[in-house]
Amino acid sequence: HEQLLKMMEERMMDIEQKLRLVKRLLQDKVNQLKEQLSKNTKADAMVKDLYVENAQLLKALEVTEQRQKTAERKNYLLEEKIANLNRIVKNLATPSFN
Repeated sequence: HEQLLKMMEERMMDIEQKLRLVKRLLQDKVNQLKEQLSKNTKADAMVKDLYVENAQLLKALEVTEQRQKTAERKNYLLEEKIANLNRIVKNLATPSFN
């Protein structure tokens, strides 16, 4: 009976030691997961910031492209006016040489 009791105590001590080890391993895993969650949260915030920044850059690009098209149209119109003025000056100058 005493020997059985001693074996039970040793077995209980062994089980307690294994439980402490498992508890320590679980705590390490919990700490790892908390750290990963923190990193994921930061990465998520960065992705959201990049998404907003990308949207702003796309809008700025759109505005810039529109301004470029407007400038090209104005430039074309000015070139036509210059060509017309050159024609007028040429026509005015031609009769005076005769």
